[in-house]
Amino acid sequence: MEKSSYQDVNAQVVKRCREGDNRAQYELYKLYSKAMFNVSMRITNDYAEAEDVLQEAFISAFKNLHSYKGEASFGSWLKKIVVNAAVNAIRKRRSELVPLEDRITEGIADEEYDDNTEWQVEKVRKAIQRLPDGYRVVLSLYLLEGYDHAEIGEILGISESTSKSQYSRARKKLLDLMHDSIHVA
Repeated sequence: MEKSSYQDVNAQVVKRCREGDNRAQYELYKLYSKAMFNVSMRITNDYAEAEDVLQEAFISAFKNLHSYKGEASFGSWLKKIVVNAAVNAIRKRRSELVPLEDRITEGIADEEYDDNTEWQVEKVRKAIQRLPDGYRVVLSLYLLEGYDHAEIGEILGISESTSKSQYSRARKKLLDLMHDSIHVA
């Protein structure tokens, strides 16, 4: 059986970046910035911080492009940089952390949706935003970003079992928040 090698569809753009082509950097930014911003936003739960993380991640990626070996897609490689930058931003924030519940503005009128599915997705998104940082990060990395608990443990510097228990607690807390929002609405 012959070993298949991975070929990134954006390999030529990455090659041009390595050669110092600024337009190629902009092309990569345009290709990946929205998806990477969404990853950052799910982890940081703060728009301005997510933007900062995105910029920091792209600067780091372009600066360290020589370490990208092409064994996986550029997007996968960049996503790891974004996840690490977002997790580091949360760690920096912890020293000045105010309980998340105090930052949630109560009494904001929920928008009404004609489509029940869209309404439900919005309720879940808002409930995820209300999770404490630790729960939200593990839940996002596992459920939304597709990392397994061993990888999450490595990223966050915690054990695999801690990741699993945080995920379990996050799910329970999320269900409680969803249950509470149904009875409040």
